[in-house]
Parts: sequence; C-alpha cells; structure tokens
Amino acid sequence: MEYNYIKSLHLIFVITWFAGLFYIVRLFVYQIEAAHKASPEKEILGKQLKLMSKRLWTIITWPSMILALGFGIWVIALRPFYFTDAWMQVKLGFVIALIFYHFKCHSIYNELQRDKVRYSSGFMRLFNEGATIILFAVVFLVILKNAVNWIYGVVGIVLFSLLLMLGYRFYKRWRERNEDSE
Repeated sequence: MEYNYIKSLHLIFVITWFAGLFYIVRLFVYQIEAAHKASPEKEILGKQLKLMSKRLWTIITWPSMILALGFGIWVIALRPFYFTDAWMQVKLGFVIALIFYHFKCHSIYNELQRDKVRYSSGFMRLFNEGATIILFAVVFLVILKNAVNWIYGVVGIVLFSLLLMLGYRFYKRWRERNEDSE
C-alpha cells in the first residue's frame, strides 16, 4: 500500500515540475521580447515578468523537482528490481537529461533576472520543446515497458522531435509574414 502512495506523490510532483518547466521557458520568451521594447514598456514588463519568474521558479519548479526526485528514489528503494529493467535504465537516462535541462533553465533564469539576454525569443520557443520531448519519451517508456514497444517509442520520439522542429519553422515563417503585413 505504501508503494502506491509514494508512486502517486512522485507522479504529482513530476507533473508540477513539468508544468513549471513549460511555463518558465514561456516566461523567458516574454522577458526576452520585453527587453527589446521601448521605455517605459520595457521596464514595466521586465519588472513584472521577473517577479512572475521568481515566484514560479522558487515556489513551484525547484520544490517540485526536489520532491519528484525524492519520491522517485523512494519508489526505486521499494522496488529495486526495476534497475534491472532496460526501460527503467533508459527512463533514468531521460531523467538525467531533464535534470540537465532544469539546470540550463536555472542558468537562463539567473541571466534574465540580471537583465542579461543571450538568446532570442525564437531560440527559447524551440528550447521549450526539450521538456516536451523528454515528457513524451518518459511516458511511453513507463507505459509500454516491453523492449520492442519502447524501442519503437524512442524512434517515435526522434520523429516527433523532427516534426516539432519543422512545425516551429513553419510557425516562425507564418509569424514573420503576419508581422510584415501589419
């Protein structure tokens, strides 16, 4: 019975962690775009977006990551035989990638809090898909577990990633055309 409660808590905090990661990068897009506006709009938007980012990052995203990982470790401690399953080993690889993604977001967050803009809003829109790709991969791995199915799933994730990038390119061209016509 304990296992199901711990697993449920793990899943809840994974969901809130992803929600935080999805939203923080959207806020990065808005902060970068606000940085290119004229005064006083630039300062007003910048101040508000920094506050929103700080609250999201420190109150939701970081605690969710810590709790998701903590409960995930607890789940593994209750079921150590999962380590021998290939799907779990691949999943843990994606979890490590997600942790790196989180720390990259933290680096960008710190830069934007200091008004340092190193990336374009277009780059951030594409970067935002990193968490989406990891989410798809992990969900398919956990649900399918069977070696043949998860291999197809990983191939599917690669194809999905390519489709996202193509979709982004079409969206970018569409936006540019609409901005030119205004």
